[in-house]
Amino acid sequence: MDTFIPTEFMLPTSSFDEERAEYVVNFIENLKHTKGEWHNKPFILLPWQKRIIYNLFGVVKEDGYRQFTTGYVEIPKKQGKTELGAALALYMLTADGEWGAEVYSCAADRAQASLIYQVAVDMIGLSPALQKRLKIVASQKRIVYPAMNSFYQVLSSEAFTKHGINPHAVLFDETHVANREMFNVMTHGAADARRQPLNFLITTAGNNRHSIGFELHQKAEDILTKRKIDQSFFPTIFAADEDDDWTNPKVWRKANPSLGVTVQEEKMAIACESAKQNPAEENLFRQLRLNQWVKQSIRWMPMEKWDLCNLEVKPDELEGRVCYGGLDLSSSIDITAFVLVFPPRSEDENYIILPYFWIPEENMSLRVRRDHVPYDIWGKKGYIKTTKGNVVHYGFIETFIEELGTKYNIREIAFDRWGAVQMTQNLDGMGFTVVPFGQGYKDMSPPTKELMKLTLEKKLSHGGNPVLRWMMDNIFIKTDPAGNIKPDKEKSTEKIDGAVATIMALDRAIRNQGNTGSVYDDRGILVL
Repeated sequence: MDTFIPTEFMLPTSSFDEERAEYVVNFIENLKHTKGEWHNKPFILLPWQKRIIYNLFGVVKEDGYRQFTTGYVEIPKKQGKTELGAALALYMLTADGEWGAEVYSCAADRAQASLIYQVAVDMIGLSPALQKRLKIVASQKRIVYPAMNSFYQVLSSEAFTKHGINPHAVLFDETHVANREMFNVMTHGAADARRQPLNFLITTAGNNRHSIGFELHQKAEDILTKRKIDQSFFPTIFAADEDDDWTNPKVWRKANPSLGVTVQEEKMAIACESAKQNPAEENLFRQLRLNQWVKQSIRWMPMEKWDLCNLEVKPDELEGRVCYGGLDLSSSIDITAFVLVFPPRSEDENYIILPYFWIPEENMSLRVRRDHVPYDIWGKKGYIKTTKGNVVHYGFIETFIEELGTKYNIREIAFDRWGAVQMTQNLDGMGFTVVPFGQGYKDMSPPTKELMKLTLEKKLSHGGNPVLRWMMDNIFIKTDPAGNIKPDKEKSTEKIDGAVATIMALDRAIRNQGNTGSVYDDRGILVL
């Protein structure tokens, strides 16, 4: 049976009931498609859709009830997930044998939540059998099944009640933008009241890695890779891997199981070419068409170019060299970054970047679990340092920088004025020249653009530090009407402290290079 592959997700005491699975398949395939060239044609399930149905409805426990109470489907746009959700809503409402069934479709806003409902309404309009049995209350976005005292209702996070909800099925659309409170209320509403409820979660990838949507994605990945076990949760993810070539048609087919049916490869090629021509579209292509969780909606640093600057950096060989520092303290419970930039001594040399990072020791494990970032692994490999306690110990960092000053000729240290007053006074007392550095367009735009130029020209050597790479990949850029740019900490979904420290240090290195004036003076400010 090619549509059902028994896996370790099935309990040893569970069994596969093909007849029950086929009952659901037959119900769905008696429905009609509602849109475009498929309008009024039978809803014949594609292999990937059929496999999900077989698993969710065919795997039963010893007591005869379904094993899986949650089905998670993460898939690119235009694959037919909304139609599948609508078909399941109608099945759970009319054919699952549940008296007084309450079926809900949910989403972050009412328009999104109504998409599945509207397809269900259109399916009813194409089915004489359902028209006889169901009553549509359009004003309430509600479908009633009087024979079983059941209903299907649209809910959104803009207006939902926490009380009196007893779902038999919840179809949650686009969980990557789900409201956490609503999600918890709806998906836990039937924990005790129903014997075999179904939470059907369907989504494309998102860009907020601190959301309930990303937590669900991580859970699904952890189950698929056997890092976690939840035998009530059936995960399906169609996506390109992070290191896949996003321009390769083979990768498109890997991520899009309906390619050639609901999505034409020619249109994928056109969208891909547009993304190649306009880097601002790359992340949207990756997110919506390849189902990759991206760092932000507009990608700034082309990481393939950054990685080409992964040239070895040997700290011992830099002893005595002139360099400039950038210090970003962030907050006392967060990451602190200090970056040294060594300017080239000749045209044949690169700017060399030497970064250092600190995090409080006591909250590292919490951050690993919460942020899904491998701080612990980076710490063991020496890429990030810890300070004792649950806040960053600034005195420890000051001493560390003082020791660096005995090895390297640190001419200046640029710092963000916010929150760094005491430390900069202490560093000044140690003999360092500390320079306040504004975070507005005036100060940040020239070195930010210069960082991009040096990266594209492969005039940087950063040694492949994974913490700094992660932060560079996190950058969201804000632009003013004059075309000036700066990193935007509020919009960047994860930490960029090391990137900001690098930009500040690079600025001082460029402005003081050779003590002959600034490269900006020679050719003006670069506009990209």
